[in-house]
Amino acid sequence: MTIDMEQFKSTYIEESHEGLEVMESKLLELDSGTADKEAINSIFRAAHSIKGGGATFGFADISDFTHVVETLLDEIRNGKRDINHEAIVLFLTSVDVIRDMLTASQQGIEIDQARASEVKQQLEKMLDTPSDDTATAAEPEDNCSTSGWKIHFVPFPEMLARGNDVVRMLRELEDLGTLDVKADVAKLPALEDLNPEECHIGWDIILSGTATRDQINEIFVWVEGDCELTITPLLDTNQSGSVPDHDAKPENKADNAADVTPIKQVLQPKQTPLNASPAAERRVPGTESSSIRVDIEKIDALINMVGELVITQSMLSQLGEDFDMSRCEKLLHGLGQLERNTRELQESVMRIRMIPISFAFNRFPRMIHDMCGKFGKKIELKLTGESTELDKTVMEKIGDPLVHLVRNSLDHGIELPDLRVAAGKPEFGTVHLNAYHQGGNIVIEITDDGAGLNKDKIFAKAVEKGLVESGAVLQDEKIYELLFQPGFSTAEQVTDISGRGVGMDVVKKNIQALGGSVEVATELGSWTKFNIRLPLTLAILDGQLICVGKETYIIPLISIIESLQIDQKSVSAIAGKAELYKLRDEYIPIIRFHHVFGVHTDTLSLDDGLLVVVEGNGSKAALLVDDLLGQQQVVIKSLETNFKKVDGVSGATILGDGTVALILDVAGLIRVAQNGKFQQPRNIIENDGVAA
Repeated sequence: MTIDMEQFKSTYIEESHEGLEVMESKLLELDSGTADKEAINSIFRAAHSIKGGGATFGFADISDFTHVVETLLDEIRNGKRDINHEAIVLFLTSVDVIRDMLTASQQGIEIDQARASEVKQQLEKMLDTPSDDTATAAEPEDNCSTSGWKIHFVPFPEMLARGNDVVRMLRELEDLGTLDVKADVAKLPALEDLNPEECHIGWDIILSGTATRDQINEIFVWVEGDCELTITPLLDTNQSGSVPDHDAKPENKADNAADVTPIKQVLQPKQTPLNASPAAERRVPGTESSSIRVDIEKIDALINMVGELVITQSMLSQLGEDFDMSRCEKLLHGLGQLERNTRELQESVMRIRMIPISFAFNRFPRMIHDMCGKFGKKIELKLTGESTELDKTVMEKIGDPLVHLVRNSLDHGIELPDLRVAAGKPEFGTVHLNAYHQGGNIVIEITDDGAGLNKDKIFAKAVEKGLVESGAVLQDEKIYELLFQPGFSTAEQVTDISGRGVGMDVVKKNIQALGGSVEVATELGSWTKFNIRLPLTLAILDGQLICVGKETYIIPLISIIESLQIDQKSVSAIAGKAELYKLRDEYIPIIRFHHVFGVHTDTLSLDDGLLVVVEGNGSKAALLVDDLLGQQQVVIKSLETNFKKVDGVSGATILGDGTVALILDVAGLIRVAQNGKFQQPRNIIENDGVAA
């Protein structure tokens, strides 16, 4: 039977991306000249996994390149070479190359062989350059002349269940020299008691040849914590190349031990392997992923809830048999239980799609590291609220806007060290990313302690570009909103990351497309904060049902400011064309909903309806509706995918009675009303000037 390896390639690519994130984060933690052994081992294991998987699944280019990276890492972790700034930068560049190779393989496009070859040559050049302490770095024991190694290997019972293969490990040992293996089956249970997923056999192995301890450790690295392992060198005292017998007498073993003290390497409990880490530790790759890793606790909760639903369904089925009115109370109780179970099931399913914001945050340490080196700035990154969860789809779409806002803080916000010191600030600037839940939304804050925004300079640039009149009087928040106008920039010179006026308008559009908003607050010379507010999920929203004529519509609760009865004294008309409602100290335009959508209604007078004050894209409006019907969560169905794009409508949903209700896009609705694109009511027929 042949195994189709294609089915595993996508999993390999996703896990390799995760391995690269481990490598990148650990490399950024390293200090030049200080080899943190735990960090180096984590980086090595990730590279080893990528290399091995590449060879297995036919990604030869990736495997060959990563092999050179792994070899250089091996020298560092064995103390044969120092870790320095040059090596860290080269390893980070290698991570980028491997990531690009994986992405190219995933998308079926050509790998950039020229860049891969260039970086590979740099790695090989570093390998060929001896380190200053090469002669003294290795342990004396590893340098003594040996005829081989004695390995005592006893797996713990659960080792096989974790996907480890003893036969494969023995084959890899055989590649290092001549192998002599003796199995210890003393603990093997009777056949009827045997669990095929448990291991009850140990091995005593003699490996003769020139293999090093590091080569042997590399084979056993994936069973750390899953076995008892002793590796003892066999001294080549007579240069004869003879191999000691397994069954040598105790006194011979003692004599051998007198020359070299055996090293017992009982490995510590291992860290969670890459293919089994919890969802909270994972990051979404740069490209959108078609799969998602889920914490087992969420799956268990979902299974339990399905079980409750099955019990409720069974109870209702029994009530339906020979039903009579005496069972009404039990039926109502069962329906209430069904409603609770359905709601909890919905929440459990939605939790499966929720992943921590750390997936988006984890890309920024590398970005700041690279930009500080390029522009001579000193910046400290502070991350809080990384465990805050939001929907996977929202996560993937918010990544690029976050990147642009952080880059903006780095380039425009944080000053150069000498300027900060002259201003009485610390030499190191701080960029702070924070996330937290607020109601049914997630709030993401990007704050820097840089120069702040100069509102006079922003206003002058807006006047220069014709965005506002020179004599206009704008509130501070309105001035800062000019930053999001297309083509707007206050940069004095164009760099490769800013100054072209491209991006901030796209940032706002992308955030609004997710049903969110972005606000700016600042203090000149001290700080700037960008506040992003997003829905937790794009699949379900909390909505307010409204009635206009015989139609039902849904307004997202996030867009509603308040609802009120109309006071005619607060209504003003402008030249007979527009109506305004004075709400406290603010005049808000009234939008007659039935005009915009062409719906027939008997509520033509303001006295007969209600006003729902809404806000979208920074603009407020008061919608005239017939009545408010209640609030409920609704599942969003795309109107554009199933029909076509409709101005003022973001989607649709199916109500409990089976009817379809349109979900309003408040920003689009206000825009349609402002442009005067009204519809003629569908059931109004002009007949001699009389509406039928």
